Amino acid sequence: MDALVLLGSFFVLMIVGVPVAYALGMASLIGALWIELPVDAVMIQIASGVNKFSLLAIPFFVLAGAIMAEGGMARRLVNFAGVLIGFVRGGLSLVNILASTFFGAISGSSVADTASIGSVLIPEMEKKGYPRDFSTAVTVSGSIQATLIPPSHNAVIYSLAAGGSVSVAALFIAGVLPGLLLGLTIATLCLVIARKRDFPAGERVSLREAVRITIDALWGLMTMVIILGGILSGVFTATESASIAVLWAFFVTMFIYRDYRWRDLPKLVHRTVKTVTIVMILIGFAASFGYLMTLMQIPTKVTAFFVGLSDSKVVILLMINVMLLLLGTLMDMAPLILICTPILLPVVKALGVDPVHFGMIMIVNLGIGLITPPVGTVLFVGSAVSKLPIGVVTKAMAPFFVALLVVLAMVTYIPALSLWLPRLLGV
Repeated sequence: MDALVLLGSFFVLMIVGVPVAYALGMASLIGALWIELPVDAVMIQIASGVNKFSLLAIPFFVLAGAIMAEGGMARRLVNFAGVLIGFVRGGLSLVNILASTFFGAISGSSVADTASIGSVLIPEMEKKGYPRDFSTAVTVSGSIQATLIPPSHNAVIYSLAAGGSVSVAALFIAGVLPGLLLGLTIATLCLVIARKRDFPAGERVSLREAVRITIDALWGLMTMVIILGGILSGVFTATESASIAVLWAFFVTMFIYRDYRWRDLPKLVHRTVKTVTIVMILIGFAASFGYLMTLMQIPTKVTAFFVGLSDSKVVILLMINVMLLLLGTLMDMAPLILICTPILLPVVKALGVDPVHFGMIMIVNLGIGLITPPVGTVLFVGSAVSKLPIGVVTKAMAPFFVALLVVLAMVTYIPALSLWLPRLLGV
């Protein structure tokens, strides 16, 4: 009955339109009153939930991504990707995916990726003869790489939801191969579609122009080197790398590229603060909600339920995947990570699944949810950028959903994709 009151009140509040963060907080209060827990205990959990040093990585990475997104980085990455692969048949679709790979490794945000890369490449692809719905589907699908490739904000949130027992650095490195696999799978699909639908080939860039474009893009690409190089070398932690990334992004944008006006900086910082405030409120309320779930032994009961259904790791992981895919269509990624991790992590640990590996499974699952109606945030951004109805974009994405599900299956059942690189590098 306790679990029914806590979870039931949360879902009822969601159904009547209360924002997710406040629904978590109000459900926590209702649950506490039901079990006669002092409200002070809930408030302490909310405060302690956001009082963690590792959480500083989130505002810094969000700010660095925002500076790069609005400072001309997307256009330069598109040009650089065009030099590498833009000359093949269907090359602009591959440029789109590769640019998303580069930009995702800087911003860590699928929304920023879709908005920035899409605003540059969707009109350009349409001008070159690509259907607008296909161009949008490529942009939206490719942006999911940003949820996996470091610096992923969601990896930091998963580490927090796991009680800090999973290293952020390990999650960052674990996301590299799944992220690249996702990009490669979508690129392969694009090549097949390009040949079938006879999309145009791009033009080769002269050597002189290629060198100029590469040098221009290298300043921004150095952000990836700073973040990963600093973490792997032990020079600074993941959180410290985020602050260094902000300084580097600011320097490159304002003093090297100089495409951004100084008077626009306060507005950018204001937007970043609003975004981070929402995330922190969500994290604080989710901490109290997780505390109530632990007191009510919900994770233990869920573990017993899954283990009682089957003793096969393959079957249980399949059921968890189906559940996460369904939930991902109804709720955004961050709250689902915060809610589901404390419940499902004990289940997969009982099966012998590594927490880092499960983090990748969860992120891929919920990343697909970002581009799936009815609440796919990234899907809505892609629709807004391309000025196409949601239904048209969703229909064009059908083959991409199949490709993403293949990637999900590989990440789920081939642990080495997530664990080989962290173990090799000793993080």
